[in-house]
Amino acid sequence: MGMPGDVSPEGAAIRTAGLTKRFNGLTAVDAVSVEVRYGEIFGLIGPNGAGKSTMIKMLTTLLPPTAGHAWVAGFDVGTQPTEVRKRIGYVPQVVSADGALTGYENLLVSARLYGIPRAEQGARIREALDLVGLADAAHTLVSRYSGGMIRSLELAQSTLHRPVVLFMDEPTVGLDPVAYRAVWEHIADLRRRFGTTILITTHNMEEAEEHCDRVAIMHLGRIVAVGSPADLTRDVGPDATLDDVFVHHTGAAIESGGSYREVLRTRRTARRLS
Repeated sequence: MGMPGDVSPEGAAIRTAGLTKRFNGLTAVDAVSVEVRYGEIFGLIGPNGAGKSTMIKMLTTLLPPTAGHAWVAGFDVGTQPTEVRKRIGYVPQVVSADGALTGYENLLVSARLYGIPRAEQGARIREALDLVGLADAAHTLVSRYSGGMIRSLELAQSTLHRPVVLFMDEPTVGLDPVAYRAVWEHIADLRRRFGTTILITTHNMEEAEEHCDRVAIMHLGRIVAVGSPADLTRDVGPDATLDDVFVHHTGAAIESGGSYREVLRTRRTARRLS
């Protein structure tokens, strides 16, 4: 993947140009061109199947694009994947923490994988546990954690090396209101303390409206609108919501994403398949 002459990744934490992914004739992401600024919380919003997770997997170098180009933290995801991986954190939909280990042990594994110097590992892990409110549960098996505690630990794992860009795929699905608020407090704290750029996917329009600086609405693999929630809703009408914006641009209402049990079943299936 070479860089086309009329596109530069400079000045953007994430930039794509005509990014495309096809699977056996099905186009999951269709010629997407978008830019995410350094330090912002950017939301990819849309229903399940819109292409959000496929976008993240390409940007995190887990899937090769079929066509187009993408840069993260100034590096080409196709030709410089190792440099990209050094500068990103990733929280997937499926549970990534090991339930057979304690919170501290999970973070120690992450510290070694990220190449954090041995002399710094203990202090960095303690700081991460404090940041996400898990210091008191550091030596408890993760299998005994609540869903919110697991998500918080995964946040700590993915940011232990202080990445430039953090990708989070449906970070609050299935969480109760208390855990939901805690996760978003941790996300805001990460940006405030380290200037982390955060890209999340969600089908929860209220979540995007409340927490994202800007959003991109995805529909059938394409981005159909980009802007701040306030600007997008203002363009549709004085009392419009992001749900109304989605209907305006796509002609269809977004689905809620299913019940807690349906989400849990989907995650378990995905985990087995992976």
